[in-house]
Amino acid sequence: MMIYVDASRSEAAQRYYKQIAEHIRMCAIEDADVIVVLGGDGYMLTALHRINTQFNRAGKPRWRGTIYGINCGTVGFLMNALNYDDISDLVNRIKKATITKLHPLTLEATQTNGNQHTLIAINEVTLMRQTHQTCRLSIAINGVVRMNSLIGDGVIVATSAGSTAYNFSAHGPIIPLGIPLLALTPLNPFMPRHWRGAIIPNTAEIVIEVEDVTRRPVHVTADCTTIHDIRHVCIKEDTTTEFSLLFDADHNLEQRILNVQFANDMI
Repeated sequence: MMIYVDASRSEAAQRYYKQIAEHIRMCAIEDADVIVVLGGDGYMLTALHRINTQFNRAGKPRWRGTIYGINCGTVGFLMNALNYDDISDLVNRIKKATITKLHPLTLEATQTNGNQHTLIAINEVTLMRQTHQTCRLSIAINGVVRMNSLIGDGVIVATSAGSTAYNFSAHGPIIPLGIPLLALTPLNPFMPRHWRGAIIPNTAEIVIEVEDVTRRPVHVTADCTTIHDIRHVCIKEDTTTEFSLLFDADHNLEQRILNVQFANDMI
């Protein structure tokens, strides 16, 4: 098994990296069967985006390896437990781990100046007001307008993996892994005041138009990338892109999602 280690700059991650280097011979990232990511959830998302950009460019074969995260941050929902005493057994932990496959969202965004951007989001896409003014959004699902004017702070479209993150904090539904749904969750809706969102098939195309873009500007964020002054977005699941994450069998992502629903610890 060929292993590459990607460590954040945190003290815990750097300490663990040095210990791994003493026990495991590491390879270059392009030769890796497994990439071990040391950090928190934010660093894991950054690493996944970087891996997608590096390996999945046009004309290059897709990388077919797996990713094993070790929590050197805070929550570590996408990570495995950190144990400084298990360095010598790390390879066995990886071999015994179970695979969870995640498909991200693809976001096509058009700014008010006409510039267009394509991004992916593993957790969620969020549209949010840029100023003190509430934003006004219209929402169409598969070409049918379902919400003429949502007035509030914005809206989230979340995957199952991301449904326990910002979406859950905004009182959105938790979606178990393997269920072909997306969460559509409003942020502090003013009108319609009692709308709590919707559950959308993961095959759906979600188109959101920003009304009154001059007085009520909106930005969109795909995981950790933000684009300002948005006029139009199209969101759908990208079934052509797949991330294979490894989790220790006794504490896998599916179990964590269940734990959250019963108010247990997230990690």
